[in-house]
Amino acid sequence: MSDHDEKTAEDRGDTRDGGESGNRLRKELPQEVPSAAPAAEEAPKEPEPEQAPAPQPDPGPRLTGRQRLVQGLWPPRVTRAQLIVAVLLFGLGFGLAVQVASNSDSDSALRGARQEDLVRILDELDDRTQRLEDEKRGLEQQRDELENSSDQAEEARKQTIEKERQLGILAGTVAAQGPGITMTIVDTKGTVEADMLLDAIQELRAAGAEAIQVNGVRVVAGTYLADSGKGVSVDGNKINAPYRFKVIGKPQDLEPALNIPGGVVQTLEKEQATVTIERSTDIVVDALRAAKRPDYARSSSQ
Repeated sequence: MSDHDEKTAEDRGDTRDGGESGNRLRKELPQEVPSAAPAAEEAPKEPEPEQAPAPQPDPGPRLTGRQRLVQGLWPPRVTRAQLIVAVLLFGLGFGLAVQVASNSDSDSALRGARQEDLVRILDELDDRTQRLEDEKRGLEQQRDELENSSDQAEEARKQTIEKERQLGILAGTVAAQGPGITMTIVDTKGTVEADMLLDAIQELRAAGAEAIQVNGVRVVAGTYLADSGKGVSVDGNKINAPYRFKVIGKPQDLEPALNIPGGVVQTLEKEQATVTIERSTDIVVDALRAAKRPDYARSSSQ
């Protein structure tokens, strides 16, 4: 055998050996996992057919803002709690309205008053304040006299007599005389009622009247008036028009108090009554009331 043949045989042997060893290695290695096909090689998916949109209901004509507000508010949807709150608020509002109306009625005369009328009202208020100050000073003076007098018993007796005279005038047990006014109310229509005369008496007292007499009946602290047929009853004594008031006090205070805007005179004139007021330096109030002894009250000094 030649050298060429030997080499060829060796090469075959090597090839056989290499193939056997390659097969052995292939068996020992794990089986190759085929790689995923690239995305580019994937078959393109067919597009899904688009679904037709569902038919929308016809919205109708567009509503304005006011129409939407009306639809939101009506018909109302009221709960029980809302109804209770509404009732409470209504009651509160009604009470406030009544209070405001009552205050407005009392102030309506002043709102429409003229400037000179307002000045006159202020002057009357100042006069009332001055009277109270004078009364206060008088009481303080009496106290000082009692404290400083050497004969306190005699001074106390004098003051007691003076106080008894003053109380007798207020109680109507003694006659009184002094400056004041005379007011006459002529009521031809019969429209003047007892409450109107009572308002006149109260206004006179507030203006400083010290003694009042109406048609021969003395007016005291406990006097009451009531309607009686076509006239008026004063402490059970029936009197008829014209009503004549005799009042002792300061005329400069009494007359303006009756003539204030919305006061006694204007109220009576609205009822078609005629009111006449006359000032005088000498008014006599001589109607007397019997002194009534109290049944249970006694002086604490006894």
